[in-house]
Amino acid sequence: MRITGIKLNNFKRFTDLAITQIPDTAKLVVIVGPNGCGKSSLFDALLQWYRTKVGFGATGDELYFRKNAREPFGIAQSVEVSLAGGVSPRKGSLYVRTAYRNDPDFSITGINRPTAPSEQSRFGRVIENDQTVAENYQRLVYDTMAGVYDEGNDAKTVAALRVELIGAIRSSMESVFGDLVLNNVTDPLGTGAFFFRKGTVASFHYKNLSGGEKAAFDLLLDLHVKKKFFEDAVYCIDELETHLHTRVQGKLLREMVKILPEGSQLWVTTHSLGVLRAAQEMGVERPGSVSVIDFDAVDPDVPREIVPSSLGRITWEKMLSITLDDLSQRIAPRVVVVCEGSSLGSRRKDFDAEIYNRILGSQTPDVLFVSGGSSNQVAASGVSVRQTLKNIMPSARIISLCDRDDKSEQEVAEFEANGDIVLSLRNLESYLFADDIIEELVRRLGRDDLLTDALNVKRTAIANSVTRRNPPDDLKSAAGEIYVELKKLLQLPRSGNNADAFMRDTLAPLVAAPMGTYFALKAAVVDRIP
Repeated sequence: MRITGIKLNNFKRFTDLAITQIPDTAKLVVIVGPNGCGKSSLFDALLQWYRTKVGFGATGDELYFRKNAREPFGIAQSVEVSLAGGVSPRKGSLYVRTAYRNDPDFSITGINRPTAPSEQSRFGRVIENDQTVAENYQRLVYDTMAGVYDEGNDAKTVAALRVELIGAIRSSMESVFGDLVLNNVTDPLGTGAFFFRKGTVASFHYKNLSGGEKAAFDLLLDLHVKKKFFEDAVYCIDELETHLHTRVQGKLLREMVKILPEGSQLWVTTHSLGVLRAAQEMGVERPGSVSVIDFDAVDPDVPREIVPSSLGRITWEKMLSITLDDLSQRIAPRVVVVCEGSSLGSRRKDFDAEIYNRILGSQTPDVLFVSGGSSNQVAASGVSVRQTLKNIMPSARIISLCDRDDKSEQEVAEFEANGDIVLSLRNLESYLFADDIIEELVRRLGRDDLLTDALNVKRTAIANSVTRRNPPDDLKSAAGEIYVELKKLLQLPRSGNNADAFMRDTLAPLVAAPMGTYFALKAAVVDRIP
């Protein structure tokens, strides 16, 4: 089972949020954003949706889930989840680990037949403590006993049976830590515990592992044990990186995606650079397999629709915000394109860069677009943004990208003489408001009957802009009117509170192959990069 979209209304942090366009090829979904932005609220929503749909019943803590007491609330109307293929959830379709995972030690004095995990829901909220190591120990011991009495195993040695039961877990631990090897699951009526080989120590007790080693073992053990009960499911892990060193975080994520049942999907929330670096590498290795949902700068108090962001942009923003040292050249972009726009303030913050990354980034993961200031600043080869990028990424090619505006042919030639690029059209808005983009917007809304009217909105806005003495190809000057009139005509919900948000959040995601405008923009920018 894989999720392709989520809608929340009056639920926890969010007034009206829609997450759309998650591809059904995405095996990994990474949720990023600052503390308190609502990342964990998504898991609470998924958990309540699942409990309600499969018969466990919603958790009766309205004070926890309901945002506004004056607005309507109910899980059925506050949480909507879209699944790939239009399938329906069933018991065993969702598995959640909270951020409060802590099993420092455990003690087993007996063994009972455990209940199938898919037949119960361990949590009502994602703020609850989450301890599974002892539970999974009991399940492994039970499986061992069942294996002994299975006549199909009569020809197997005890050693072979042990490898069959814990071999996969042992292999995963070796992949993540190298020198930490699960040795044995000992007698539950004696010194029942997990023992490991670590360095020269042949029998290292679970309780002596470090916090990070326990955290990784907990997640790997749990996934190996539970995956046969959740074979076609969405797995949610809140703050995967808890207790873990950056280097281990990426290895753990890779291993978990590797052992995840085929057709399943892993959702993780993270603040971690290690997780993002590993996710970016996996996205490059298997395009379309990783999606990132970015809550940075999302105002939860206003209606908003968000789509997956460029993983390359998110990763590099995180890197640059943390350190200028030890940047991994393995995942460094081959080309950094400095385009118009500012990273400061809130109005049109990173506007051009964000749109270029959204449209072109998924197909060109080794090209990163960043903001570099005004047109004149971008054109200046010695500008601080370019020089700084060159200093910290010496192996990357740094080029500039400017709008055509009213540049003469000679100005264009001079600008492009050093390998920089001038857009073929006047500005980025010329691509975003192209006829085929408006046609696609109308088609997706199922309002083909309004196509002619929608195109006339654009023509009228351009004509009005010309009367204000703007050039006829200046779509930037006409953008405000086009936005307002299209929003009225098509009755667009959650399309953005202004023209810039409309272009970024509603129009930019529409620009994709095989549309003519997509190939025109690609030819104007990416295809001209040496």
